[in-house]
Amino acid sequence: MSVRPYRDIARRKSRKIRVGSVEVGGDAPISVQSMTNTLTSDAAATIRQIKALEAAGADIVRVSCPDEESTAALKSIVRATNVPIVADIHFHYKRAIEAAEAGAACLRINPGNIGSAQRVREVVKAAKDHGVSMRIGVNAGSLEKDLLERYGEPCPEAMVESALNHARILEDNDFREFKISVKASDVFLAVAAYQGLAEACDHPLHLGVTEAGGLMVGTVKSSIGIGSLLWAGIGDTIRVSLSADPVEEIRVGFDILKSLGLRHRGVNIVACPSCARQGFDVIKTVAILEDRLKHVTTPMSLSIIGCVVNGPGEAAQTDLGFTGGGAGAGMVYVAGKPDHKMDNAKLIDHIVELVEKKAAEIEAARQAAPRELTPAK
Repeated sequence: MSVRPYRDIARRKSRKIRVGSVEVGGDAPISVQSMTNTLTSDAAATIRQIKALEAAGADIVRVSCPDEESTAALKSIVRATNVPIVADIHFHYKRAIEAAEAGAACLRINPGNIGSAQRVREVVKAAKDHGVSMRIGVNAGSLEKDLLERYGEPCPEAMVESALNHARILEDNDFREFKISVKASDVFLAVAAYQGLAEACDHPLHLGVTEAGGLMVGTVKSSIGIGSLLWAGIGDTIRVSLSADPVEEIRVGFDILKSLGLRHRGVNIVACPSCARQGFDVIKTVAILEDRLKHVTTPMSLSIIGCVVNGPGEAAQTDLGFTGGGAGAGMVYVAGKPDHKMDNAKLIDHIVELVEKKAAEIEAARQAAPRELTPAK
């Protein structure tokens, strides 16, 4: 279906950088990332978690490198995984150099916090020598003392000034392969800071509401903050910060992008909250389908509606659908049109089979398309 004008999002023009194989900024798709919570020095545990994040669709994964044991393990971690790895560095410039040498694709570091100008030059040289980009990460909870004294408290102006000060240090060293984040746990503060930064520079922006909370509350806060910025065209890569399994951060991130029509991965299930009219147990059915369809990465839409009041209308807008009826059966919709009836008892297995079949058809068509478009030699 064509995109309606009211769904159009005009993305802010930003310069493009690379985080390993992933482009960030410019016209590149908005990437989704997360961070491991294992000890990086435990390479085996960290690799397992990164592979789980890869399976969930992560484009980029960050790991903390607070000590030499962590940067020593980084080489084997990078070798054993497929996504670009960002090394999270705080204060110690040698960890940044070690991480660049170990194969990190990006360094999360604030150049103004690592000491002398000579140390900054050494880190920049290591980044240039190894093709490593950087992320300047400003956080409302750790603003520089002089800014807090001048502004009195964390505020958007202080966060933007901090970000631009760090950016200037890198630019003065002829380094421009960096993105910036200005995160806060307060949604209003984070959004205002990103809005100010978006107006002040053309650097790609990494969005996030930091320390957002557990799965439910953190998802809500992140959806409001990140979602409102993306809706305004601001943002080039996102990280949803949750006190939960990092895999959930990737799922929520893609759901935010999916809801705004910015990027699609997997099955988008449109479902009613259910009421006394439902012809089957909608809530239980949707929960089971969400779990059983996690393996499907092909973008498609599926409507699961309890009755015929809204069911046919919703099904008309989705690739596949099921609308509850009477006598223990409902109608299956294919490509927006009623196709056949199905007993409620067989509904879940049947829908899973239809989704997998549809995914296979879409992928086959996608693989065939480039060959058909390739000019004959």
